[in-house]
Amino acid sequence: MKIKTTILTVFLQIITLSIQSQVEKKPNVIIIVADDLGYSDIGCYGGEVETPALDNLANEGIRFSNMQNASMCVVSRTSLITGNWWTKAGKGITKGPNIAQELKKKGYRTGLVGKWHLNGEPNNKGFDYFFGFLGGYASYYKGFKSYRLNSEKFTDFGENYYSTKAFTERAIDFVSKTDASSKKPFFLYLSYQAPHNPLQAPMEAIMKYRGKYLKGWEAIRNERIKRQIKMGIIDKSTPIPDYPKNLPNWESLSDAQKDLEDLRMSVYAAMVDQMDAGIGKLIKVLKETKQADNTLIVFLSDNGSDSFSVMDKSLLKRGLLPGDVGSNFQPGTGWAYASVTPHRLYKISQHGGGVKTGAIVWWPNKIKEKGIIKSEHIHFVDIMPTILEATSNKKNKQSNSLINSLSGKSFLNLFESKNWKRKSPLFFQFQDNRAIRTAKWSLVEVDDNGWELYSNQNDPLETNDLSKIKKNVLKKLDKKWNQWWKKYNAGADYKPISTADSPHYKPQGDKGSGVTYKPSAMPKNLSHKYPIPQSKK
Repeated sequence: MKIKTTILTVFLQIITLSIQSQVEKKPNVIIIVADDLGYSDIGCYGGEVETPALDNLANEGIRFSNMQNASMCVVSRTSLITGNWWTKAGKGITKGPNIAQELKKKGYRTGLVGKWHLNGEPNNKGFDYFFGFLGGYASYYKGFKSYRLNSEKFTDFGENYYSTKAFTERAIDFVSKTDASSKKPFFLYLSYQAPHNPLQAPMEAIMKYRGKYLKGWEAIRNERIKRQIKMGIIDKSTPIPDYPKNLPNWESLSDAQKDLEDLRMSVYAAMVDQMDAGIGKLIKVLKETKQADNTLIVFLSDNGSDSFSVMDKSLLKRGLLPGDVGSNFQPGTGWAYASVTPHRLYKISQHGGGVKTGAIVWWPNKIKEKGIIKSEHIHFVDIMPTILEATSNKKNKQSNSLINSLSGKSFLNLFESKNWKRKSPLFFQFQDNRAIRTAKWSLVEVDDNGWELYSNQNDPLETNDLSKIKKNVLKKLDKKWNQWWKKYNAGADYKPISTADSPHYKPQGDKGSGVTYKPSAMPKNLSHKYPIPQSKK
């Protein structure tokens, strides 16, 4: 009897070890979402901002140069976390399934750090742990009333609080607490607010960049394009968009205007710099705890850069500058133009500048060709099915059924350089901006100005409108877009909401129909607060 008991015990231990081994093989998953980050702001996509951590992830992983979001926070985040198209009626996540809920079923610890900006609260949407805020933005230094630590209100903002730093520390704490008994893998959704307004950053970080942008937004954009061509992100023969008609020439600005514009972008750059430093610290901890090799990281931005600057006048009147505690400056059209290089238009637009994000995927155990660039058309809706497949047993029929039911398509094959092809179009809409994209065509509309048609193969940066030449193509794509809209909006016809009537957004059209950008000037009585170094004047 004793021998039988011993054999049974050993047998059970073997089974237990086998199960634990299978669990351990499941990858940890981290989705890092920047907020309002332009396509080219980080170094590995051509930017001059110092981003060594993200550049290193790109060198060891894959850059997906045609990753597309939905041009607006709520829309993008809904598609990201559900794998399905956002609907006008839904206004964010309503019912499951979402990625946190599904990974929790697979035995994952689930955590969200940073911005939520969807309906409900994360702890009721599949997240075991939450630290951050529920709304669209908050002060980087003073927080906001929607801050939560799990479901409890959080108000403990000390003198040295800076949200980017705090989010990094909470993320590191989360990934460090692996359950010792069950060896549970983790899923972390690290949702930085940077570089979304308010433009705020530590003084030392701002002064690192102060004076660097006095050359102007067009010069910065041209430098980025040269680096992108050298990197292979764009081809030197690709047609480049014309200078926007609603953006004044840099040389037409006064010295005071240039001064404030330089400060505006210096703060923005500092915010990106600080986020990258935090990501570097997180990666270091993953390596120190021997979790890095089996951790899948996806980095992207929820939309293009913010082209607006609606509060400048009132903030300057109150004696506030970009960078100050209590201020709420935005990047403005000039620096948004540089940030989205080489694309056209910005946040809320469905043109490339609004929806293209400089994405990176990193997974040492899985990615074979390191440092490559993939140009396949990928969308936020594809993230959830990809992660579900990466964490699934391929023989699990229930899991496969869910993956196949989603709007998105897993692109896991691309991690191993296998064949991958998208069959269905990508759909986009926000207010009076909309689009449909296939492998060959982009049908796009800005500010309810009528459809524009572009060849994705010959004109990927949307410079030559073919809508009056390829009328049959336009008609077919228009029909598909309207069928999609009715399917996800209870059969209702499309009725655009004008950006002209919004206090936050104004018409952006860069061919003459958009509101002209008027840069604010640095007040003489405030110029001493962030002085430009003499060596950079």
